[in-house]
Amino acid sequence: MYVICSDLEGVFVPEVWINVAEKTGIPELRLTTRDVADYNILMKQRIRILAEHGLKLKDIQNVIATIKPMDGAKEFLAWLKEITQVIIVSDTFAQFADPLMKQLDRPTLFCHKLVIDAHDNIIDYTLRQKDPKRKVVEALQSLRYEVIAFGDSYNDVTMLQQAEVGILFRPPQNVIDDYPKLPVVYDYQNLRKLLEQYLLE
Repeated sequence: MYVICSDLEGVFVPEVWINVAEKTGIPELRLTTRDVADYNILMKQRIRILAEHGLKLKDIQNVIATIKPMDGAKEFLAWLKEITQVIIVSDTFAQFADPLMKQLDRPTLFCHKLVIDAHDNIIDYTLRQKDPKRKVVEALQSLRYEVIAFGDSYNDVTMLQQAEVGILFRPPQNVIDDYPKLPVVYDYQNLRKLLEQYLLE
């Protein structure tokens, strides 16, 4: 039996930090895991920028409240959930994700947690574990499940490589160039066709 492990941002919803950059006018916040392979470097940079500009958790949450799922995302996810189990495996944070999960009819989500001080400042973050996306796939495989995984960024690659089937979904060219062996799909229709080969056998 196959279980689906999917990234969130760039797959079902737009990139949160790109939206934050556009709303705040801070271009440095546009960088995501599509650009920077080391997640810890990226997050430390984000926290430093937020502090420099006096932005608090509520400011980020206000931006997230305006984000809508990508066209066709809800329908595609609903189709998937009718066929098999779906786990969203994301490097987002619990404090960010709730409005997005509500719009997607609350699929299962594994993510991280922010550290917030008494003044609503984001001062640190706690990763669920090291290389968490790959570890989710390994845990499911230890339970004798097979895993189909898809995502769009550098931080998805170890998950895709660990899964029985790993697919890049709408990745930037730099990720494609760095991992040419991974199949690439650009829309839900073709992703569904590819998944049907495994899920509807």
